[in-house]
Amino acid sequence: MMKSADTAFLTVGQNELQAMAYTDPLTGLGNRNRMRDKVLQISSERASDPAPFTIGIANLDSFKPINDLFGSAAGDEILCQVAHRLRACIPDGALVTRHDGDEFAFVLPLIFERASAEKFGQMIREILSAPYDLGDRNVRLSASLGFAIYPFAGEDCEELLKSAETALYRSKRRGRGQITVYSREIAQEMKRATQLEQALRNAIISDAIDVHFQPIVSLSNNQVVGFEALARWNDPDLGFVSPGVFVPLAEERGFIDALSEALLRKAAEAALSWPRELFLSFNLSSAQLMDPGTSSSVLSILGRVGFDPHRLELEITETAVMSSADTAHRIIADLRAAGVRISLDDFGTGQSSLGRLRDFIFDKIKIDRAFVSRINSDRASEHIIKAILTMCDGLELEVVAEGIEDYAEAVKLRMLGCGMGQGYHFGRPADGIATLRFLHENYYDPAMAERVSA
Repeated sequence: MMKSADTAFLTVGQNELQAMAYTDPLTGLGNRNRMRDKVLQISSERASDPAPFTIGIANLDSFKPINDLFGSAAGDEILCQVAHRLRACIPDGALVTRHDGDEFAFVLPLIFERASAEKFGQMIREILSAPYDLGDRNVRLSASLGFAIYPFAGEDCEELLKSAETALYRSKRRGRGQITVYSREIAQEMKRATQLEQALRNAIISDAIDVHFQPIVSLSNNQVVGFEALARWNDPDLGFVSPGVFVPLAEERGFIDALSEALLRKAAEAALSWPRELFLSFNLSSAQLMDPGTSSSVLSILGRVGFDPHRLELEITETAVMSSADTAHRIIADLRAAGVRISLDDFGTGQSSLGRLRDFIFDKIKIDRAFVSRINSDRASEHIIKAILTMCDGLELEVVAEGIEDYAEAVKLRMLGCGMGQGYHFGRPADGIATLRFLHENYYDPAMAERVSA
């Protein structure tokens, strides 16, 4: 027979194994198994009268870069501090668990509807936004949250978790520190977003994203001096998809590099057919300005195509520069050293404009159409443009006014001393063939005339 001491030992061992199966080893919180049991317990208790309850998921924004920068030990310390804060603030009867990586979850038996879930989310967001002490430094993080309410968003733990993850995905798409409560409308929105993402991935793989070109002209004589390359996507099923939709999606999902490289290659190949004095303007994304390999990638593409770097201008925004200033500074310096010119796009609408002009070396400023469109109707916009032009003259920077829609705007900008302009008044974006035709009709170059007629 088994002795009582042996039986007690086995019981203790089984209890320890049980605890391990239900506990996150890093933070001491419950894990997914603990959450599943809690949801099952509540739904069983309320089977005869299924009163709502809520589960939520909190995900730390930009935790991976912090973990990469300071090391996994610092990352683990932050996760333990997060667990301590959450354990201290959840209401009686509720449960907080840690799932994968930087994701934490809640079971909230006494939260029955959307407004209460959002209020709880705001409290959690505030608590998690306080600085984290890493000994020799403090770091700050934000958190995005998604909630699902039983039984409307699901009748078991897996359904509820899936709905909460859908809500969290929407929060992450909207930016940092967002809160979303699941609904059928949100589920449809996220389904469409997933379909769009998959279609975009396929379009990039099949090289189906086109590049169009919009003329940039000298305002003194309306002569074309270059073209800006603009991405265009016409999907067989989705129809025309705005670049304002698919370019941010490519940045968010991590395939902006593949998209940008394909577009730059196509644009440079098309520009080889233009007169050599015309430049090609191309947009760099904020993600590319955080990637140290961007300069070598750009120059490699130009080398393979045979396009002179001195004919390329890269447009960047103030916000993109601020995302990772040191890396952006090195990328800009490397590209300018190879002969590529750099334009600061959407000037006046981002952050720390004057500071960026002092800290970085640019060749050109592009005045945002928000000012240009009101130059003849709003004195403040006119004076802002005057000030920009005066400043750029002193800094020896070229200036392009964007979004010129009519003759009156073009005349006013020319009178103020603006050198170049771009907008529908001078030409809409067009594909490569139409651009060659435009040049044939509006720009005399004997060599090009021979190519077009051939």
